[in-house]
Amino acid sequence: MAPGATGKSFWALEAAMAIACSVAGGDLLRLSPAGTGRVVYCAGEDPKVALVRRIHSIGQHLNPQSREAIAQNLTLEPIMGRRLNVMDERHLARVIEFCAGARLIVLDTLSRIHDRDENSNGDMARLVATLEHIAASTGASVLYLHHVSKGSARDGQTDQQQAARGASALIDNARWCGFVAKMTEDEAKSLSDRAYDRQPIGNDRRGFFVRFGVSKQNYDSTPHDQWYERRDGGVLLPVELLDAKQGSGKGRQREQV
Repeated sequence: MAPGATGKSFWALEAAMAIACSVAGGDLLRLSPAGTGRVVYCAGEDPKVALVRRIHSIGQHLNPQSREAIAQNLTLEPIMGRRLNVMDERHLARVIEFCAGARLIVLDTLSRIHDRDENSNGDMARLVATLEHIAASTGASVLYLHHVSKGSARDGQTDQQQAARGASALIDNARWCGFVAKMTEDEAKSLSDRAYDRQPIGNDRRGFFVRFGVSKQNYDSTPHDQWYERRDGGVLLPVELLDAKQGSGKGRQREQV
């Protein structure tokens, strides 16, 4: 989950490629997946031309073998404007048939695939149960992307489990919840991407950095945060950030000039 325009779709697309890639070089996010296989990515927010542009941008960071493996295993399905509704039995049956045998199904975003009340715990519990049915029927894991509430975004709490927009069942009934959060002003003051002088990133550059983490984990795994830098075209690549040097402020003065 994340606010709009944070980079969650790019993160999800790169994660899908990591799962779809059966050779070395496709794991740009450093997720180290336990296995690979067919991935179905249902894109509900962006037109085909935007998806092609994103794939081209990501492809610039992949070797030829990785690109070929991903092309074989990743099915990118634009569903914008198609009014997909998994709560409709006919739509549900088609989704299950189309995704049979996949290892991962990505639904971007949740609000685009149903017609129920997002603020109703009963409706959202039934929606999550339907997604569990898809997972059980296809053998795939189902990852759905979701927005955070306006209040959570305003208060800088987008990395909290309760930050999700709508009914609590959307998170309570899921087995795992991750987040992508923009760098805050305080983080921009205390962190540096420059090992040689450790000058703070600063407010002017903080928009290039986002943090991925896990806010809910029901299985045995050690969650850890990872910083990513937004590169040309919006591609997210891992970056190691250090504690910024806090001194006389000369570096900050030079940065402002």
